Amino acid sequence: MAHPIGAATAISALSNALPEAQALRQARIDLAACFRMAARRGMEEGICNHFSAVVPGRPDLFLVNPYGLAFREITASSLLVCDFHGNVVEGDGQPEATAFHIHARLHVEKPRAKVAFHTHMPYATALAMLEGPPLVWAGQTALRFFGRLAVDEDYQGLALDEREGSRIAASLGEADVVFMKNHGVMVLAGTIAEAWDDLYYLERAAQAQVLAMSTGRKLLPVSEEIARRVAAQEAAGRSESARLHLESVKRVLTLEEPGFLA
Repeated sequence: MAHPIGAATAISALSNALPEAQALRQARIDLAACFRMAARRGMEEGICNHFSAVVPGRPDLFLVNPYGLAFREITASSLLVCDFHGNVVEGDGQPEATAFHIHARLHVEKPRAKVAFHTHMPYATALAMLEGPPLVWAGQTALRFFGRLAVDEDYQGLALDEREGSRIAASLGEADVVFMKNHGVMVLAGTIAEAWDDLYYLERAAQAQVLAMSTGRKLLPVSEEIARRVAAQEAAGRSESARLHLESVKRVLTLEEPGFLA
């Protein structure tokens, strides 16, 4: 991937402007915090998973992690700024190929998806490997996702060209979360805080379900009426709860892993 002068000049101008520079710096910090806490929670897989966020004020650019760094190594300044044509316009390194092809197409084809988190986190991925619907509406944590899930049933291998990214984008419809069968999960959101919040609670819901299933006893789903009611209750406060959740993550990391801010 090249480093075109025009794009680099544009992002340099952004970096020197206020409040755009402040917004970009905050996005870098927030995204780096998500990587670090995801690593702590066992939600990474080597150097292979990826989070992205559209640059504030620049819908033609997005932040993504560089290939070769584990989540626990990510810092605010190590994140790359890329355009949607495969060019790195700020930062050292390159995005992993599947990261670019999946995330670029999602941000282009789903403009509401300002943020996209893709992982092979173990419990959610385990449910993506099973026949049938991945989540059973039997736990309160799972209920926050009622009516917000899609399932991509048509696994096609590694996303090494934009066609696979477009296919995944199409599978989402209006959902916020997609279980990619035989693969992993993708969470879309309007803010970094909301993406982190959903990713965290999705894995917690999947973990609880896998543990319950491991007893061999029958799961006890709630009625659709109750599931719908709880989902609506969760939605009412989700944005503020997500903001507070990410703020707590950053406080913990500032005390224990302040290097993420670099």
